[in-house]
Amino acid sequence: MRTLAPVAALLSIIAVSAPVPDPRATTTQVSAVRYVGSVPAGAPVSGGWRWPLAGSPRLVRRFDPPPQPWLPGHRGVDLAGAVESPVLAAGSGTVVYAGMLAGRGVVSVDHPGGLRTTYEPVTPLVKAGDTVAGGTPLGTLSAGHPGCPATACLHWGLRRGAIYLDPLAVLGLGRVRLLPGGTSTR
Repeated sequence: MRTLAPVAALLSIIAVSAPVPDPRATTTQVSAVRYVGSVPAGAPVSGGWRWPLAGSPRLVRRFDPPPQPWLPGHRGVDLAGAVESPVLAAGSGTVVYAGMLAGRGVVSVDHPGGLRTTYEPVTPLVKAGDTVAGGTPLGTLSAGHPGCPATACLHWGLRRGAIYLDPLAVLGLGRVRLLPGGTSTR
């Protein structure tokens, strides 16, 4: 019976854990949670955010951040697509970068609340300083994303400051996973 007590305590913590932070909020603490996304077929968009590819694209690689910021990891999600398909702004904002970076086309958009989305590999149609609405074409999808099992994959990233977040969270699709080492609020 004693061995069940820690399991029961953990289950009760998970049952009453805080909801997914609103990525549009300006003061959300995200250091104690990481998001792991799943994409149900036909999933709706949330709060003015939308998919960066038409329809509900197939998720081929999930958000898998490293345990420490300097270690390798997957700091976004990969979505299957077709070469030259439009890459769309996931939300309203201002383009802060559009060009080649490390041999790949990249577009970055700053959004309200301190969020930044990134899209690669993309042939940009926009330039830094352009204001975009959700759904505005940013460029076209290029082939060549490493590890992509489809003809082409869009790597879609999201961060607030230096903290990488699961981009599926802005669509209401991120799941909360508790990690060890958090601080108690008691």
